[in-house]
Amino acid sequence: MTEDRMALTELLQKSGDGDFLRSVAEAVLQILMEADVEGLIGAGRHERTGDRLNYRNGYRDRSLDTRLGSLQLRIPKLRQGSYFPPFLEPRKTAEKALVAVIQEAWIGGVSTRRVDELVQAMGLAGISKSQVSKLCKDIDERVNAFLDRPIEGEWRYLWLDATYLKVRDGGRIVSVAAIIAVAVNTEGRREIVGLGIGPSEAEPFWSSFIKGLVKRGLRGVKLVISDAHDGLRLAITRVLGATWQRCRVHWMRNALAHVQKGQHTMVAAAIRQAFLQTNADAAHETWRHVADQLRPRWPKLAALMDDSEHDVLAYMTFPNQHRTKLHSTNPLERLNKEVKRRADVVGIFPNEASITRLIGAVLLEQNDEWLLQCRYMQIEGMAELTPPLIDADPAKLPPMAA
Repeated sequence: MTEDRMALTELLQKSGDGDFLRSVAEAVLQILMEADVEGLIGAGRHERTGDRLNYRNGYRDRSLDTRLGSLQLRIPKLRQGSYFPPFLEPRKTAEKALVAVIQEAWIGGVSTRRVDELVQAMGLAGISKSQVSKLCKDIDERVNAFLDRPIEGEWRYLWLDATYLKVRDGGRIVSVAAIIAVAVNTEGRREIVGLGIGPSEAEPFWSSFIKGLVKRGLRGVKLVISDAHDGLRLAITRVLGATWQRCRVHWMRNALAHVQKGQHTMVAAAIRQAFLQTNADAAHETWRHVADQLRPRWPKLAALMDDSEHDVLAYMTFPNQHRTKLHSTNPLERLNKEVKRRADVVGIFPNEASITRLIGAVLLEQNDEWLLQCRYMQIEGMAELTPPLIDADPAKLPPMAA
């Protein structure tokens, strides 16, 4: 420890006034790491003792961004196992992706003032294009492997939702849709199964996205839950042959747009009577009764209820224990908020590849968390959606045609 103090004193004497605090911080953190490693090894540097448990194996460089600037640290390596300083946190994929997107935007000269300020605050101004390219390549390999992985097993429910982001395209700023797909399998577990970036919500885009999921192995889907995106319903019918559930929350907002603000509470309470029913027949009967009651005063609202009855109440024909999570895209709300939080830091993306990089990294980390959690849906209800197996008793099989 005396040698460490002497080294620290010499370092401070050599440091200029401008680098004084940064040099102090670097020296102190280096001393802490050396002492920590010494305790793990059971011996000091070059010390011969029978209590030694391991050996040093050089160093690896790591920068630490602080309010004092970027600190350059040398993290000790061990011959067996690894060492990571407790005062540092491993950089998550999503954090790396965010840094990469900010760097890419700044180097490309297409960043906004907000990105410029972030670059300066994070101490990234001196980074080169080659460094950004290497970082992006590492992240892209992980994200693409996740997004292109095979989809195994059977999946009964599929949620689709779109988040709109701004991206530069040929000198213009355009809005693109980032489509996120979440599915639940027959074991009641949910996973993020897809991400698509598209310029519009026309039927060809939706069909192409869903066909991509099917090509990767998505099968057995009984219900698709989404908002009323243009062309989506037709794509679901053509590609999946599944039932479509229109998001009840978004539908209610559209319905109340036909009613004076002071009457929202009363009208919403009347419509919700249909949602409180225990079976599909009662729900449809109540729905039509409420529509007839509202028709004289709000004919447009009644017409909307007539047209969308089967789409809004589609979930009522599915297992009762699953219905609370099937009637809307609310299960994706927390995920979408996290996506928007990360995207808002960038503001305007430099290209579509950077959107896939950042959003894909966020989805990858969220999916890992879901895999460690309990089942999202009760497995008992899944049995109601599984067709019974054909009895293999030869005596009960129909005779073969001659």
